[in-house]
Amino acid sequence: MELKMRLWNRHGTGGLTFTELGFGSAPLGNLYRAISDDEAAAILDLAWQSGIRYFDTAPLYGLGLSETRLNRFLRGKDRLSYVLSTKVGRLLAATTPDQRDGFGKWFDVPSRREIYDYGYDGVMRSLEFSLERLGVDRVDILYAHDLDVFNHGTQQVLDAKLGEFLDGGHKALVELRLQGVIGAFGMGINEWQPAQWLIENGDPDIILLAGRYTLLEQEALQSFLPLCTERGVGIVVGGPYNSGILATGPRQGAFFNYDPAPPEILDKARRIEALCQRHGVRMLDAAFQFPLCHPAVVSVIPGGQAVSEMQSNLAAASAVIPAELWADLKSEGLMSAHAPTP
Repeated sequence: MELKMRLWNRHGTGGLTFTELGFGSAPLGNLYRAISDDEAAAILDLAWQSGIRYFDTAPLYGLGLSETRLNRFLRGKDRLSYVLSTKVGRLLAATTPDQRDGFGKWFDVPSRREIYDYGYDGVMRSLEFSLERLGVDRVDILYAHDLDVFNHGTQQVLDAKLGEFLDGGHKALVELRLQGVIGAFGMGINEWQPAQWLIENGDPDIILLAGRYTLLEQEALQSFLPLCTERGVGIVVGGPYNSGILATGPRQGAFFNYDPAPPEILDKARRIEALCQRHGVRMLDAAFQFPLCHPAVVSVIPGGQAVSEMQSNLAAASAVIPAELWADLKSEGLMSAHAPTP
C-alpha cells in the first residue's frame, strides 16, 4: 500500500512532506490502559512498513513514555525520511508514585507531575528535554499544547496563558524557526478559537486541531479554516473519530469528546452511519477521508493502541468514498453545505 503525500511549504523553503495518514502517539503513552513495549513496537513497525512517515507525540503522553518509546523505534532511521512533531507548554517534574499526575488516564507510567509553562525559557527547556527523551537532534514541528478552555477551565485563565505564550513562548518558537532548529510551529489544541486568535496575533505555521473538524462538527468552516487557507497555515486533524464514536458507531457507552456521548450526538451518529451503510461504506472510512477534502489539511492522525486498530486506519486511508454519500449527507442536513468534498 502506498500512502498519499501532501506538501506544506508556507515559507517557500522546501517545507515538509506529510503522509495523509499520520501517527498520533498518545496511545503509546498507555492511555486508558497499559500496553507492553513489544506491543508498542509492533504498532510502530506496522505503521512504518505501511509507509507512514509523520509521527506526532508530546511530553504529556504517558508523562514522557510516548517519547521514550519513539526513541527506540526511530533510532537508526534516516532523520530526513520522516516528519516528527512534539509539543511544548508542559514541563515534567519528578515526584513520588502516589503524587504523580494522570491517575485513571495514564497507566504504568513514570512518576511525574505536569507544570504548565508557556514562557520563553519554558519552551526552550521543554524542547531540550524532548530531544533527550526522543534521542534525536531536532524535531520538525513544535506545537504549543492545550492552550484552550477545555484544559485551563475558564476563558480568563486561558487569556492569561495565551498572553504568556505570545510574550514568551511564541518568541522562542520564532527564533527556533529562524535558526532552522525547527521547520514549523503552531498549536496542538481541542478548540479552533484560540488557534484563530493566534493566527490573527502571531505567526504560526501548522495547527493540530483535535476533534473540531469531523463528520460530526464543521463549525470551524465559518471563519477559522478560511483564515488558514488565506494565510497558508496547514492543519493536522487529530481525533477524526471524535474520541471514538465515529469508529465504534453509536453504541451505548460510545465516547464523544472524551466523555460518554450525549443523546443528540448518538442520534446524529446513527443517521450518519445509516447513510454510510446505504452506500456500502464504513463510517470510520468516511470519518477519516472527510477532513482530507479540505485544502488546508495536510494530515490526519488517528490514534491506535493495537495492531488491529492500525490496520483499520490503514484501510480507511485507502478507502474510496462515493461522491453520492457526501451529497446525501449534505442534502439530509448532516454535513455543512459549505464543507469541501471531492
